[in-house]
Amino acid sequence: MALAYVDCHCHMTAEEFMQDTEDIIEKSRQEGIRALISVTEHEREFESLIHLSERYPDFIMPCFGVHPIQSNADGQYSVTVKDLEPAVSLFDKYKDELVAIGEIGLDFTPWLAPTSEQRDEQRKVFQLQLDIAKRLDLPVNVHSRSAGRQTIAFLKEQGAQKVLLHNFAGRPSAALEGVQAGYYFSFPPAVTRNDQRAKLIKQIPLENICLETDSPSLGPRKQERNVPSNIYISCEYIASVKGLSPAAICAVTTHNALQLFPKVCNKLKK
Repeated sequence: MALAYVDCHCHMTAEEFMQDTEDIIEKSRQEGIRALISVTEHEREFESLIHLSERYPDFIMPCFGVHPIQSNADGQYSVTVKDLEPAVSLFDKYKDELVAIGEIGLDFTPWLAPTSEQRDEQRKVFQLQLDIAKRLDLPVNVHSRSAGRQTIAFLKEQGAQKVLLHNFAGRPSAALEGVQAGYYFSFPPAVTRNDQRAKLIKQIPLENICLETDSPSLGPRKQERNVPSNIYISCEYIASVKGLSPAAICAVTTHNALQLFPKVCNKLKK
């Protein structure tokens, strides 16, 4: 039986894909990917992603979210509520098309969010988007860099239930708190570059694992553009850590993804 992957977290409206989007999508289909769950980082991407999903309605699955780290002409900075304001009306405008809210979360990287005020503002932006997800009955696609334990604690405190923690790099003990809450964890091809992730993947039950690429970032080689067709690398790595076949990992992670993102399942059936 042919493998059928779901890439649970990628950035198909990233600048790095502007020149050859169609080729990347075609290659992804050829490599056995059934769906690309594409996230955003800021409001400026929202309508581009909707247009792309309208061209590929059974393949590009859109998520709207405002990321905890934003950028402008001066560089990167910690998100503020002002960054979220222009996005709010678009969540409702496109609610029928969205499969999740994301990429949202916390990023406590010391040089990007050093102060308690900045971190509190991130929590506020995160909470507002969790509220939108609850109101629209959508899962959340979550970022948690340098804040694994805090992110899981905050999600639980907010009563979030349908959660994907993408590229989770926190401690196994924190991850297991997420497992207890019924959360899912996804891993990109970059895990092959970090032995610490094997310990984490070993401890998370397969029933709580999904696949992702985070394309165009977090590929198997640093500084090289990552693409969704590299998803097999994540699959094979998790298979080696779990002592199972790649086909078994693919089958279970795809099942998990369709459980977590039911609207993806509906779009595939159309």
